[in-house]
Amino acid sequence: MSESNALEPLEQRTVVFYDDEITAVLVDVDGRQSIYVPIRPICEQLGLAWSSQLQRLRRDPILGEEILGVFVTNTPGIGGGTQEMICLPLDFLNGWLFGVSANRVRDDIRPALLRYQRECYRVLAAAFTNTATSVTDDWMATSPESRAALLQIREMGQAIMQMAEEQLRIVQRLDKAAIVVGQHGHRISSLEQRLAPLERQISPHEAITDEQASDIAQKVKAVGMMLTEEDSSRNQFQAIFSELHRRFRVTSYKNIRQNQYQAVLDFLDEWLAAANK
Repeated sequence: MSESNALEPLEQRTVVFYDDEITAVLVDVDGRQSIYVPIRPICEQLGLAWSSQLQRLRRDPILGEEILGVFVTNTPGIGGGTQEMICLPLDFLNGWLFGVSANRVRDDIRPALLRYQRECYRVLAAAFTNTATSVTDDWMATSPESRAALLQIREMGQAIMQMAEEQLRIVQRLDKAAIVVGQHGHRISSLEQRLAPLERQISPHEAITDEQASDIAQKVKAVGMMLTEEDSSRNQFQAIFSELHRRFRVTSYKNIRQNQYQAVLDFLDEWLAAANK
């Protein structure tokens, strides 16, 4: 399919995959809603030459027919704003990924490539399935592909378990970081005093700093651990990030603006106070 006449997405979602941010979009193609994934950002995150990969996509008799131009907003690694991106259907993502031989790439690229080949599809499917199936209430009942959708939901459950394990590893790293912070509290206090004048000069529309993002991460951890103690049957951390996305219209807490920073902290403090009652 030609990349001209790019489509406007019905929905856009960004998920954190290890240290990378991956975007997926929901588009209507000839009356059928499908999940598509921009390929160039993944190439840049993996250190692959985009021009070479684009030529390979176009040469492939199957993938070449499946590529589609979609307008994507704030694509990681390509700059801000809305841009037309070459996308593949989620179902064909692994077809392209596995076409990149791990034995022929640089040693520093190989681990990330293997990780994408093994896990990227499942994580994207898990993160986007709920959004995709909520666009129309009767989609599951009327679509002739409902069986395939059910299989995708089953994969989503498996991916959620994996995401929970990844979140626990993040919590463990945060615990270690908290110990270091406690041992060096006076240094942090001095650093905050030096940073305060600089933070006041930052535009309210700019993204928060790494230190501010760390503050939010600590509060998210506190709320998540409290909610997990009350109900361990669901991924409480995913629920918190979904609520932040809904309230503040950001795809990642790293994209929170300066003028939203205090409101996010207050919201998390109120949530924690309510959970402690």
